[in-house]
Amino acid sequence: MIEQEQSKTPELIAERKRTSLIASLVNSLQQDEKSEAAKSDDKQKGLSRNEVLQEMLMFLVAGYETTSTALTWFVHLISKNPRVQAKIKAELGDNKSQRLSIEQLDSLEYLNCVIDETLRFAPPGSYTVRNVTIDDRLPGSGTQLYKGDEVMINIYNLTRDKRYWKIDPDLFYPERFQGVDKDHHPFALIPFGGGHRQCVGQDLARLELKAITTRLMQHVTFGDGGQEVNAGGHKREFTLHPKNVGVTITFD
Repeated sequence: MIEQEQSKTPELIAERKRTSLIASLVNSLQQDEKSEAAKSDDKQKGLSRNEVLQEMLMFLVAGYETTSTALTWFVHLISKNPRVQAKIKAELGDNKSQRLSIEQLDSLEYLNCVIDETLRFAPPGSYTVRNVTIDDRLPGSGTQLYKGDEVMINIYNLTRDKRYWKIDPDLFYPERFQGVDKDHHPFALIPFGGGHRQCVGQDLARLELKAITTRLMQHVTFGDGGQEVNAGGHKREFTLHPKNVGVTITFD
């Protein structure tokens, strides 16, 4: 893939840099990796071949697995909560067959609350890791951090911390985002990370979730497959996989 991009004409490369993420990454490839590797981190320019490959792999894995996992949780949770599913269908109103525009998808307030609650209740990425860039001390505990340390941020625990959620955080309740939990702490819900290093694909991921869940709700109803097969639970790895999901599907 790298060689294919590099073989293109300068004019085509310049055009693709504006529209293709892969082309942009390849364009940032270091011309002399050995020379750059000998420099300090803050003096290096561009990305090594290995870094480019890692970035491409991350886009492929993160773009597929996290979205598909979130959709699985959505199906499981609404099958256990028919009231929520009925409210989504009611919000769709007469738009039960047509494809909706981005503006129409954004106007579905309750569906957006359900998606936010799904990402809170079972964040696909259960944790993230950040490297400390300067010596610092945590204000709450006084723990000393040093430059180069790795800090793991437990995204899942933040979503269940009762200090940050007024309504029981162990309860799946989308209406929380229309009420007292609407103005929650901004870092109590970070399914895509936070700060200037948060996921660059989060807008695309949210759009995918809205589009797919809307089409599902336009055409099918999910029912609880029973306690044995639809018991929920999770397998906690990097992504928070549902453990037992079994639903019935009725075409509307």
